[in-house]
Amino acid sequence: MTRARAIAAFVATIVIAAGGTVNAQKMTGSPAAAGYRQEPGQASSSIPAPLREIGFDQNLDQRIPLDTSFRDETGRVVRLGEYFGKRPVVMLFAYYDCPMLCTQVISGLASALNILSLQPGRDFELVTVSFDPRDTPASAASKKAHFIERYQRPGAAEAWHFLTGDAASIRTLTKVAGFRYVWDEPTKQFAHPSGVIVLTPDGRLARYLFGIEYGPRDLRFALVEASEGKVGNPADALLLYCYHYDPMTGRYGLVIMRALRLAGIVTVFTLGAFIIVMVRREKRSQRPAPGTRHPAESRF
Repeated sequence: MTRARAIAAFVATIVIAAGGTVNAQKMTGSPAAAGYRQEPGQASSSIPAPLREIGFDQNLDQRIPLDTSFRDETGRVVRLGEYFGKRPVVMLFAYYDCPMLCTQVISGLASALNILSLQPGRDFELVTVSFDPRDTPASAASKKAHFIERYQRPGAAEAWHFLTGDAASIRTLTKVAGFRYVWDEPTKQFAHPSGVIVLTPDGRLARYLFGIEYGPRDLRFALVEASEGKVGNPADALLLYCYHYDPMTGRYGLVIMRALRLAGIVTVFTLGAFIIVMVRREKRSQRPAPGTRHPAESRF
């Protein structure tokens, strides 16, 4: 009876945990406004003019132009394709003189990466692209030096690239990536959305993560999916069975039916193992001790 109660409590714990995670996801899910989408019923006049034009268009599974040329932080002319081919790539758009938002986006990414056990250069590449054609390799190098101090993982300096380019190259890349931004003349700044993009090793747009702070779990799942399981471990593949990417929020949410299905499988295996152990133990207890005679033998 005690063992049966323990098993029932184990199953209940899994179900409650699954439900709690769903509620947490609903509470902390990134709103659609992360991509500066207008809420239903909201008057367009209540949104500042620049914000009506900006956002992310999620062009999932489209391949970015890998032959587009930029300059890296050393001033060397590079093709985007140089950073693809072996590993997934985390890409973000930021201009290096941005007074606030771009710095927060890069800081949020660095904070999430510091928590991940995945290693830059081995498991993924990082590419930051300036969308301001006035930025120079010198400003890119300065920005890189600042953030490499915050992201002090082995291989980070070689795996994180800060690029600048001319207006044509920037326009070509941002259009395919779905990154919409505008120049705001009154403030003399760019208005733009905040987020990062995870791409497959062959340059296809796989996942968009919105906001200025990124959950390490979401970032890890995105890299595992973009790599088609080549990054991460078997536990990641098991968890991904229970989590699903939501393009509207740019986050991964628990799929309750899959979680319950997995909990059921775990329960069946647990019960099966319990029965096998108990049957073997019972057989062992019924065997006569060495040196003792069977009751039938004592009559002769």
